[in-house]
Amino acid sequence: MTNNLDGDISLRKAAIIAGFSYLIIFILGIVANFVVLMNLFVPENASATVDNIMSNLGQFRMGILGFIIMVIFDVIVAWALYLLLSPVSKGLSLLAAWLRLVNATIFGIAMFNLFSVLRLFGEASYLTELSTGQMQVQVMSLLYAFNDTWLIGLIFFGLHLAVLGYLIFRSGYIPKFIGILLMIAAIGYLADSFASFLMSNYADYAGIFMIIVIVPGVIGELSFTLWLLIKGRKLELQPEMN
Repeated sequence: MTNNLDGDISLRKAAIIAGFSYLIIFILGIVANFVVLMNLFVPENASATVDNIMSNLGQFRMGILGFIIMVIFDVIVAWALYLLLSPVSKGLSLLAAWLRLVNATIFGIAMFNLFSVLRLFGEASYLTELSTGQMQVQVMSLLYAFNDTWLIGLIFFGLHLAVLGYLIFRSGYIPKFIGILLMIAAIGYLADSFASFLMSNYADYAGIFMIIVIVPGVIGELSFTLWLLIKGRKLELQPEMN
């Protein structure tokens, strides 16, 4: 028998929903950010960046669409993880859900900068009134604003992973090592976000911070995703904890 948490939503169903949603976020995140956006964006080379986007507007639009779908599934994951972990602590599960929703909201706000980039290329008045140099400055400013706003959101995401990892560690029905990995990933996200705002020479260490974020983040979140999809469907009734 499974633990019915909310009507007919059981631990098993919550795990499956969270697992599939997390998998979609993983795939879209890799495609939209690393395959699309980072291939078009050339740091400190506004001319090349503008040329890349202008030549690949369709690809740029698909990247934005991928981000939008990511936000939708982030909301679903927040809800499903709340149901999955509320037997451990309803209060902390709610906090974890809200932290993830705040991150999703800030990321949604960050995407307005990408839509503004599209408007620059799509409006004939902008193309005729702005010089090439002005256009390049506008585009780069908007892309950096998107990244900076996203980094603010990742602070809340890091806090979400910290609470989530703690809940998993305490759960008794999800492997403790996954909770530990997520708490380590949380430290990586927080360190990177704060370093980007506080270190004037952050660019010199950007590669190191990327490793600090990506390695524990991918290992921890992918491990959790696979566990949800493979083992989560076998969850049975668990006693409620305080």
